[in-house]
Amino acid sequence: MPDLRTSSLALFLLLSLAVSSASGGSFTMVWRDDFDGPQRGRPDLSKWVYDTGHGNSLWGNNEWQTYTSSAGNVRLDGQGHLFITARKEADGSYTSGRLKTKGKFAQRYGRFEARIKIPRGPGLLPAFWLMGDKGQWPANGEIDVMENVGDAPETVFSNVHAPGLAASGTHQLSRELSEDFHVYGIEWSPGRIAWSLDGTIYRTLRKQEVPAGAQWVFDDQPFYMLLNVAVGGDWPGNPIASVLPQDMVIDWVQASSYTP
Repeated sequence: MPDLRTSSLALFLLLSLAVSSASGGSFTMVWRDDFDGPQRGRPDLSKWVYDTGHGNSLWGNNEWQTYTSSAGNVRLDGQGHLFITARKEADGSYTSGRLKTKGKFAQRYGRFEARIKIPRGPGLLPAFWLMGDKGQWPANGEIDVMENVGDAPETVFSNVHAPGLAASGTHQLSRELSEDFHVYGIEWSPGRIAWSLDGTIYRTLRKQEVPAGAQWVFDDQPFYMLLNVAVGGDWPGNPIASVLPQDMVIDWVQASSYTP
């Protein structure tokens, strides 16, 4: 009997090699991670960097978690998946994982996609996002491909941040996102960012649409990718220990270059 996962992956890769889009250009895959490796193995450190430390000092938002490089928080499952696990420790603290491609891979423009099954629970904030390679936030820019909070289990949040700009968008399904894997993506071309879910674009933001006084920094430099699950803070609210641990499961991540 054929391996359906392998067959499906081969077909997806073939279709992804060079595909046109609504941006008027084409995209060619240049970077991918399928998270192959042994059970409880580390992610490929030629592609990813652990972002460790207390979440609030890293980012703000009054987050509660400490990001670690422990296999209890970041690990392969031996079946082609990456697990990022948020948990409450015996001492009452919260830990989780955050990975980034900074220093390993960054790109200006392109298609960035990940197939993810998000966690479900109050006080959790799973995310797949991009940051400008140089400079400090918000001047370097932030593109949130996918965010979710526990009190909106059916909603994908798609946000951007830059000086004078905090443009938020949402897309709602008829069932909870955590029930299954979904492909979260953006198509990014000069003066344009479009968000997609399972291959269908649901939101487009253009440079000419940003308010007066806001800076469009998204054409200025390459951006790198991040994956994380935050715990607690201003947006998701307080976690409930009884629902932890919770996993964000990532099947694959890929990036494609953009040709006008």
